[in-house]
Amino acid sequence: MRISRIVFLKLDLLFLESVHAIKCYAEQGSVILNTDVDQMAKSFNWWMRKFHRWGAILFAAPLLIVIVSGLLLQLKKEIVWIQPVTQQGSQNQPVIGWDQVLASSQNVTEAEVVSWSDIDRVDARVGKGVLKVRCKNGWEIQLDAATGDLLSSAYRRSDLIESIHDGSFFTDIAKLWVFLPNGIVLLALWFTGAYLWYLPFLAKKKKRNRKTSSAVKQGTVD
Repeated sequence: MRISRIVFLKLDLLFLESVHAIKCYAEQGSVILNTDVDQMAKSFNWWMRKFHRWGAILFAAPLLIVIVSGLLLQLKKEIVWIQPVTQQGSQNQPVIGWDQVLASSQNVTEAEVVSWSDIDRVDARVGKGVLKVRCKNGWEIQLDAATGDLLSSAYRRSDLIESIHDGSFFTDIAKLWVFLPNGIVLLALWFTGAYLWYLPFLAKKKKRNRKTSSAVKQGTVD
């Protein structure tokens, strides 16, 4: 009887030691796992800051060009210097022929129109009764679509600003290999900026969770 009690006590002691060892191992593993996660989070945050900083520095000039030209294009309808105001014709139905369009355009000295090769395009605004003749030198002529009379003659800068905005003004290579990556980097800067803005809130949330977890553990131990 006494021997059996000793055996049971030994087994009970062995069981308690095993439970304690497993608990210590689990706590140690949890600490290691949490440490690894924290290290990964710190590394990720470091790379986000690096990318945000160097992306902004390396693409500062193209970004500035895109932003300024974009702002000017937003105001092209309000500022005559950027784009001439669309005039109102006498009728809403085009009547004049192409020969008269060319002849009326040739009468504008600043447009430097000699033949159709000097004209980039003709924009018909039927609702306003106006034909916009855009010349290759950047000049815009507005003609009455019914009579062919000259309504407006001014330099149009919006097309030039648009070409600067998308990079085609500098060459197609610059458009595809500078301004296209610039747009991608700008999008990435938005995401990294939003993440870095949210980071302090995330850190506060983790801190609160750790305090809550510590309080729960302390209450369990007590």
